Amino acid sequence: MNKSRIVVVGSTNTDMVIKAHHLPVPGETILGGSFFMNPGGKGANQVVAVARLGGNAIFIAKIGKDVFGRQSVELLQKEGINTQYIFEDKDQPSGVALITVDEQAENCIVVAPGANATLNKEDIDCAASEIEKADWILTQLETPLETIEYVAEIADRKGVKVILNPAPASLLPADLLKKLYMITPNETEAGMIAGVKVTDVASAKSAAQIIHQKGVDIVVITLGSAGALVYENGHFELVDSVKVSAVDTTAAGDTFNGALAVALSEGRSVLDSVRFATQAAAISVTRLGAQASIPFRSEIK
Repeated sequence: MNKSRIVVVGSTNTDMVIKAHHLPVPGETILGGSFFMNPGGKGANQVVAVARLGGNAIFIAKIGKDVFGRQSVELLQKEGINTQYIFEDKDQPSGVALITVDEQAENCIVVAPGANATLNKEDIDCAASEIEKADWILTQLETPLETIEYVAEIADRKGVKVILNPAPASLLPADLLKKLYMITPNETEAGMIAGVKVTDVASAKSAAQIIHQKGVDIVVITLGSAGALVYENGHFELVDSVKVSAVDTTAAGDTFNGALAVALSEGRSVLDSVRFATQAAAISVTRLGAQASIPFRSEIK
């Protein structure tokens, strides 16, 4: 049986991670513990999740002409990902993220987007045939918003379903929301899109209804340890989180989104797909790193 084609459009970074006792406050210098470098970036993390969990993964992205970019492509190819549409910017460096992780597994992240910020409509035109032939598009907001809008426009013309993980948090144009099949914000992102503060399940329900009214078919709001709220066809369902001992939450959301796309591509219901994604994300937080933490299909029960 042919696998559904999942095209991921997004960022690729090199993550530089320091473990620390706590996250520094403004003006504070702290001594950290271990340091390591990992491949990361929301787009790359999500496409690796798609590949490891059994999806047919194609990645559209942009790197710099440097060692970080070359290493990213090599590692993605080893995962069995189609990297034909990873473009190279001769002027901008590849993206880099500086990450601090504390003893409670919380993190703070600063990203220098580099070439990610130059992924443009001309690049998308070069990959348009893949978008038009795709069964699913998965994307995020670490590349220019106008580029994501253009991707959604192409997909909408061909009836291709688009899943948007709206991270980092940003206000979104009404026309983009109308072209989405599904959106997967966390509490902060949902609040920004809906214009209401999300602090619990009740306020998340209000936000989900508002976002749906803006044109998105299905809204899935991730609520951390409280689980994930699904709003579909006028009904709410809360999918419980899986209780684990967290070590590092980096890429948990990306793992969730990649797993969600894979499950949907296999014809599972939205609710069952969210359950599958929740299991995958729970495994990822028990491990350090971004792509290093993403599980394989055989690890999910």
